[in-house]
Amino acid sequence: MVSASKQSTPSKSAKIHQTIRWVLHNVVWIWLFALVAGFGFFNEFFLTVMNMQNIMVQATVLGMLGLAVALPLLVAEIDLSIPANVGFSSAIGALAYSDLGVPWLPAMLLGVAVATLIGFFNGLCITKLRMVSLIQTLSMMIILQGALLALTQGKTLTNLSDEYVWIGQASLGGWPLMPLILVLALALVGVMLRMTVLGRSIYAVGGNPVASNSAGIRVDRIKIITYTISGFLAGVAGFLLASWQMAITSNQGSSYLLYAIAAPIIGGVSVFGGRGNVIGILGGVLLLTVIQVGLAITNVPSFYVGMIGGFMIFIAVAIDAIRVRYFA
Repeated sequence: MVSASKQSTPSKSAKIHQTIRWVLHNVVWIWLFALVAGFGFFNEFFLTVMNMQNIMVQATVLGMLGLAVALPLLVAEIDLSIPANVGFSSAIGALAYSDLGVPWLPAMLLGVAVATLIGFFNGLCITKLRMVSLIQTLSMMIILQGALLALTQGKTLTNLSDEYVWIGQASLGGWPLMPLILVLALALVGVMLRMTVLGRSIYAVGGNPVASNSAGIRVDRIKIITYTISGFLAGVAGFLLASWQMAITSNQGSSYLLYAIAAPIIGGVSVFGGRGNVIGILGGVLLLTVIQVGLAITNVPSFYVGMIGGFMIFIAVAIDAIRVRYFA
């Protein structure tokens, strides 16, 4: 009897450990379902088809930015310049179209190319010059914000063609098409991370760069590629944002900084590198979007939204630290 009792104790302890581990790894989805139910209870409009469509559209730009931020995080770096890159690159494309007479498609591609080059440059500075990513990308963010203000002269650019804004306004059967871009990006990044040598190298570099270098992985090259892809995603996000808003403001993209960083962290992308996946990123994006839309619908003052977003980041980082330390 004593022996049986001793054997049952570790089994119960193991089950409790597994349960806590499961909760910590899926906390974003638990929060999401709880908030959807809560907002739906307090406001009957929240669960309508129209509002679900609105959430999907708003989540598209944030989702693209969440992917862009997540890639540097996976290699244990960070890029604060991504939201500023969104505004600057989209303004380059729009001005090429409106002022230089470049057709909308080459103009859009020019903007995406500029964003990609900015990401590449950030990667070079961080790897070859050994600059601290936090400070380097912070300085780049300030530069791009100033450059955007200079390009627009403080005005809002609205002279965008119907073709330029089509993807942001188009729908099929009443459902917006723009979220399909996010679905495609999630699928491609997910396949890249899980099924390619590059993806496995990204996780390895983020987990242990010294061991990765010893194993023959070119750490600097992987980081540069990661920042370049991140810049490309920021450029696409910039085009989608301009297409959706049908305008480019002098501070385009700046409001996304907090949430673009929060979304992947809340979704389980570790700030220590080497851990995270696109499903978690999607969960973080949807969670923050639901919070924003839900608070607006329930008439919560807008100045509380930023505070709640910061509180969510704090909880996410704390959970990530607990998960890494005790339940990795």
